[in-house]
Amino acid sequence: MAKAVFLDRDGTIIEDSGYVHEPGKVKLLPGAAQAIKQLNEHGFLTITVSNQSGIARGLYTVADYAAAQRRLGELLAAHGAHLDGAYFCPHHPRFTGPCECRKPGLKLFRDAAQALDIDFTRSWWVGDRLTDVQPAAALGGKAILVATAEANLHQGQARASRVTVVADLAAAVAEIVRPCAKS
Repeated sequence: MAKAVFLDRDGTIIEDSGYVHEPGKVKLLPGAAQAIKQLNEHGFLTITVSNQSGIARGLYTVADYAAAQRRLGELLAAHGAHLDGAYFCPHHPRFTGPCECRKPGLKLFRDAAQALDIDFTRSWWVGDRLTDVQPAAALGGKAILVATAEANLHQGQARASRVTVVADLAAAVAEIVRPCAKS
């Protein structure tokens, strides 16, 4: 079974300018592409899991999301990095009612595990909000909160929950690959 890193997209890999859906507005955060390349080189599957409530709100379409995701793939490829999967929730409880896929729900992670034969106990969750990393505890993995954007509001609660807090994705990846470097 594979080991994976489940990454939030907006605010973790790319700048979160609010409902990012236009390819031209997809901007990598500093060090993000190199960090993902390191994960690729250390044998981790890299998978984005993202709440995209802008779709439920009628601000953009699934096709718009897909175009922005393709642009992310192009930007990563220019640095020799890649994603192995991308999953998203297009819902928001206020607009579409409850669903099982909106983080911190577990459905999208279970879908990825089934499709890619992932062992959750060897996997990591990285994001800038507690909802991005809470599934790690439920599924037996490890969590890292990156202190970009929203994370500043959640650092105390994260530490109380024994979630590691680091500056950015590069620092998170350094934590993740450290045990690999020793073996």
